[in-house]
Amino acid sequence: MAFILFISFIIFLRIGELLLSRRNEKWLLQNGAVEYGKAHYPFIVILHVLFIVSLITEYYTMRPVSYSLFFLLAYFLLILLKVWVIASLGKFWNTKIYRAPTFPLVKKGPYKYIKHPNYVIVIGEIAIIPLTFHLYYTAVIFTVLNLFMLSVRIKEENKALEH
Repeated sequence: MAFILFISFIIFLRIGELLLSRRNEKWLLQNGAVEYGKAHYPFIVILHVLFIVSLITEYYTMRPVSYSLFFLLAYFLLILLKVWVIASLGKFWNTKIYRAPTFPLVKKGPYKYIKHPNYVIVIGEIAIIPLTFHLYYTAVIFTVLNLFMLSVRIKEENKALEH
């Protein structure tokens, strides 16, 4: 039952993020934003969908008998950090890469300290979510795939930030 609640929470949270992203995307496009990195975005979507599928598949295949309170609390800490990132970016937060040239880059919140705080959070989520239920295969495989995908994405985002 705990896993079903946990995975449902994750799915609803992701759907909420996508809805917010879509709303922000409309505003960004109305304000002259340009999208970067279109070619790799479908692969990010596929990666995240397969991540959820892998979590469910591994859980029901392995049937772990417990969960880690440490990793559960760590995940909720990551959610708080993500809220900070989203609040700091406001209407500029998106799952896609947009650059609105008439607006200055955001330099508040976690962006005062690091260039890509959202990606640090995503790296943590991809590792910590499966570790919460001892789903080691998903944790390792998707951490590696995510790091590869982020290496592509960060290059694209850096190009956008240069313009």
